[in-house]
Amino acid sequence: MKKILFILLAVGFPIGVATLANPSESSVGGWPAMTVLALGCFAIQWLAFVPARLLETERFYDLTGSLTYIAVTLAAVSIATALSSAQWLIAIMVLLWAGRLGSFLFRRIHAAGGDQRFDHIKISSSRFFVAWTLQGAWVVMTSCAALTAILSAEQRTVGAVYVIGAVMWVAGFAIEVMADRQKSRFRADPANTGQFINVGLWARSRHPNYFGEILLWTGIAVMAIPYLSGTQWVVMLSPLFVYFLLTRMSGIPTLARRGQQLWGDDPAYQAYLESTPRLLPRLF
Repeated sequence: MKKILFILLAVGFPIGVATLANPSESSVGGWPAMTVLALGCFAIQWLAFVPARLLETERFYDLTGSLTYIAVTLAAVSIATALSSAQWLIAIMVLLWAGRLGSFLFRRIHAAGGDQRFDHIKISSSRFFVAWTLQGAWVVMTSCAALTAILSAEQRTVGAVYVIGAVMWVAGFAIEVMADRQKSRFRADPANTGQFINVGLWARSRHPNYFGEILLWTGIAVMAIPYLSGTQWVVMLSPLFVYFLLTRMSGIPTLARRGQQLWGDDPAYQAYLESTPRLLPRLF
């Protein structure tokens, strides 16, 4: 019963947010366009769940999530009318992020032979289904600000707020890319086998890639501000959702537990935890 209620909440809340965020003039078959796009996000996850469960594999989980971002963004572009250059930029940013991260995670999980987080999840149909459903919620909640701005038919004047958001996205994207590349190079060096990374951006933050992720989605939300009115302001939950999920649920807590399992008895690791900020990188 608890799982059923959790799934209903995980589906109902994002769809409710998407419906409230829908521009009044945007519809598909008489339905609010944002509601249709949100339902599509969940439908893709549930369709992908079937072969994933039959094969007991999570190898296409992250890739499916990224492809869903791409699909829903392209769908929004096709529904929208007369996109301005500012709206096109938001769409391109989402597509660029999804394409880059999706291909990176796909290569990484295949090189590693799987994702250990799913070892005890993929063998249970209910738990695995919840994981795919949560990915649908993740896509809807994180992309809602961008989709609302893209679907807006009103040509708004964008100014300093939009530019600030764009700068935030660029900075966050650059940090995420740099952090991922540094970690990949670190792991590829045989001399670092079994060691934790504490160089580059990882010497300034224990999770610089997550910081970049939060920053870039906050930037997207800020860029969407000129297009928001009334109940559409609910999309400002987007960066808060990203922050909550990465810092309280599936991101940092999971990695922290794994780090303690691997290096909990290593004094150097304990010193790293004490001297390095968890998320916000130190400048000096």
